[in-house]
Amino acid sequence: MSWNEPGGDKNKDPWSGRNEENGPPDLDEAIRTLQDKLGGLFGGNKGGDGNDDNSPPSLKGLGFLAIGAIVLWGASGFYVVDEGNRGVELRFGKYVATTQPGLNWKFPAPIESVEIVNISQVRSLEVGYRSGAGSKGSVAQEALMLTKDENIVDVRLAVQYQVNDAKKYLFNILNQTATLKQVTESVERGVVGGNTMDFALTEGRSQIVADIKTEIQQVMDSYDSGIIITSVNLQDAQPPDQVQSAFEDAIKAREDKQRLINEAEAYANDIVPKARGAAARLMQESEGYKSRIISAAEGDVSRFTQILKEYKKAPEVTRQRIYLDTLESVMSGTDTVMVDVKGGNNLLYLPLDKLGAKSKAVNKLVNTYPSDPTVNQPFNAINTPRPSSRGRTERGR
Repeated sequence: MSWNEPGGDKNKDPWSGRNEENGPPDLDEAIRTLQDKLGGLFGGNKGGDGNDDNSPPSLKGLGFLAIGAIVLWGASGFYVVDEGNRGVELRFGKYVATTQPGLNWKFPAPIESVEIVNISQVRSLEVGYRSGAGSKGSVAQEALMLTKDENIVDVRLAVQYQVNDAKKYLFNILNQTATLKQVTESVERGVVGGNTMDFALTEGRSQIVADIKTEIQQVMDSYDSGIIITSVNLQDAQPPDQVQSAFEDAIKAREDKQRLINEAEAYANDIVPKARGAAARLMQESEGYKSRIISAAEGDVSRFTQILKEYKKAPEVTRQRIYLDTLESVMSGTDTVMVDVKGGNNLLYLPLDKLGAKSKAVNKLVNTYPSDPTVNQPFNAINTPRPSSRGRTERGR
C-alpha cells in the first residue's frame, strides 16, 4: 500500500524529510558509478573499495572495439542482385564493374555504391496518345504528321524496349525515356512523310512499323544507349476527325472494288479451267476424227485400187458384181421383195412378213458377230431362192 493510505508507512513520505538515507541518490554519485562501469568495460582497474583508480583505458580493449567496428563496416558491403537484374558498382561515383545475379560484395559506403538495373523488364513508351482509365486520348502535338502527298494523318505508336547493357544505360544518356521518345517522334515523322496517306493507312502499315523499328534501333545504337527495341506497335492510324466520314466512304469503295476483283478472279478460276478442258477435248476429238477420216480414205483408195485391178482383168464380171453389191447395200435396209420370173404365169406365194422378219434377224446376227465366218451375209431378196416357172428354185443373179 502507499505511504498515505491508512496503515501505511509514514517513513516513505518523500516530502516529510524523514529518513533521509532513503531519499534520491546524489547526482555526483550517479556520474561516478557510470564512470566505474565504463572503466570496467575498457579494462580499467578498481581499488579495493570499489572506486576508480583513474588509470587510462587498456589498448587491448580499444583494439577489440576497432576490429568489431571494421567487421561490421565490411559486412555492410554485401548485397544481393536478383535474377534478371545487374548491379553497377561505383567507386566515388566512377564506374568499376557490372555484377551478375547473386551475392556480391563491394567496398562499403562511402567508398563504393551500387546501382541495380532491371534488364529483364519490358518497358513501354507511348507516342501520340496517353492511355488511362480504359481510354486512349490522342496527343495532337505528337500524333499529327504530314505524308508524302501532303495529307495529315493521326498516328499513335507504342514502343517496347529492354536494357541490354546496364553501364551504357546509366552513363551514356542522361534521360533515357525522354531521349527515346524524341528519337521515336523524329523517326516516325520521317518514315510517314516518305509515304502516301493511302499506303500509311492501308496495306503499308506493317512496312511502316518495321521501318520505324529499324531506324529507332540504329539511332539508339549510335548513341550507345544500351537499349534494345523489342517491338513497335501501331495502335491507330487514321485521318483527322474533320475528314473521317469522307475517308470512311473512300475505304468502303476501295473494299467493294477489291471484293468485286476477288469475285471476278474466282469466276475466272472456275471458268478458265473448264474452257481449257473443253478445248483440249475438242482438239483430241478432232485429231481422232482426222485420223479416222484419213484411215477411211486410205482404205477406200486401197479398195478401189484392188477393184480396178480386177476390173481390168474381167470388166463385165466386175461391173455386174459391183452392181449387185450396190443394190444389196441399198435394198438391205428395206422390206422390198423383188421377184424375177421369166415367162411364167404361176401364182407365187410370198410370205412377205416372214421374209422381212428373217432378213432383219439375219442382219442383226451379222452386226452382232461380224467376224464369225459361219454367219452368212446380210439377207436380201436378191440372194433369196425363188421358184421358177418350171417348178424348181433359182437364185437371182
